Amino acid sequence: MHALRIFGWSLAITVIGVAAAGVIGGPRNAALVAILAVLEISLSFDNAVINATILGRMSQFWQRIFLTLGILIAVFGMRLIFPIAIVALTAHLGPLEVFDLALNDGARYAEKLGDAHPAIAAFGGIFLFMLFLDFLFDPEREIQWIKKLEEPLRRAGQLDVVPIVLGLIALLVVGQAFAGDHQQQVLLSGVAGLATYLGVRGLGEFFEARGVGAEDDDDDSVAESAGLAPVRSNGTGGPPKLVLATGKAAAFLFLYLEVIDASFSFDGVVGAFAISQNIFVIAAGLGIGAMYIRSLTVYLVRRGTLGEYIYLEHGAHYAIGALAIILAISIETEVPEIVTGLIGVAFIGLSLLSSIRHRSAERGLAGAGSVPGEDEGGPGQPREAVGAPM
Repeated sequence: MHALRIFGWSLAITVIGVAAAGVIGGPRNAALVAILAVLEISLSFDNAVINATILGRMSQFWQRIFLTLGILIAVFGMRLIFPIAIVALTAHLGPLEVFDLALNDGARYAEKLGDAHPAIAAFGGIFLFMLFLDFLFDPEREIQWIKKLEEPLRRAGQLDVVPIVLGLIALLVVGQAFAGDHQQQVLLSGVAGLATYLGVRGLGEFFEARGVGAEDDDDDSVAESAGLAPVRSNGTGGPPKLVLATGKAAAFLFLYLEVIDASFSFDGVVGAFAISQNIFVIAAGLGIGAMYIRSLTVYLVRRGTLGEYIYLEHGAHYAIGALAIILAISIETEVPEIVTGLIGVAFIGLSLLSSIRHRSAERGLAGAGSVPGEDEGGPGQPREAVGAPM
């Protein structure tokens, strides 16, 4: 029943969306909506894992906001309004003119959307690449998947500016090697993406560190009054109540999640035009997929899955690093969506297998009378890299 509650709205919207597409446009449109939904889910599973790591730091009240207001932003904002706004900005057209173009001339709208791809790829690519670098160079990250690679980078991360310097170097390399005739556009968009990442993440961490949320409003009290229990540690990696962000801190984390979603979503929107040129079919299919990703995010948090399968977060970040590289390459060279999807699935699959191996080894040690993690800083702390690939 717990899973049904979390995925209930996604299932209901799937039935309504596919049925409505069938009634309005016939069986073909219904099938296209279903195909696009599956495409979005397959391309964005790593997005769900990343979202879960951030959502786990937020109160249950804000988790509910993510699943309600957040899905409206994801479906109507990122999958419908955002592409129209980008085309209007890059093609120097009015929003109403672009919307009319999307309704009546899907091929030309898709062409204009493709023309905007270099700027979006640079913005989203550098944003995701910074997310990847900050993970690799996090000096406080104790769990390591590929220790020989990650341990030296973790130590280097004690110098805070390393990820930023590497991000800027990567942007210059992309501008020189992959931008072609779009160099100025790519560099400007890349700088904007870097500034957005640093600004949104920095503000969220600032308010979280100062505990502003707890002073401004007690979201957990609001959640309890609505019949929602505050999130507490469940012994499998769920965050303790003291670290949950509320108020302004949670609001900036929520904004951070939405920008991450935007970075993931645009590539799917562009690719969707290979399947259909009807913007409503695309918005419906990708929107249904986005709902499942959000439900899956909340499910991972509530079940403490990232604490149980400890390398999933690593696999998701490596997949994000690969996606950032693919976005850079795609500025001038088309990369099939299936390649992007398979790379993401491969990293997630390998990290899942390593996590299962680690868990089995821990249980074997516990069965032999050893308490897992006792010599690593106390009960409940996982051993450093049992079962991880070297």
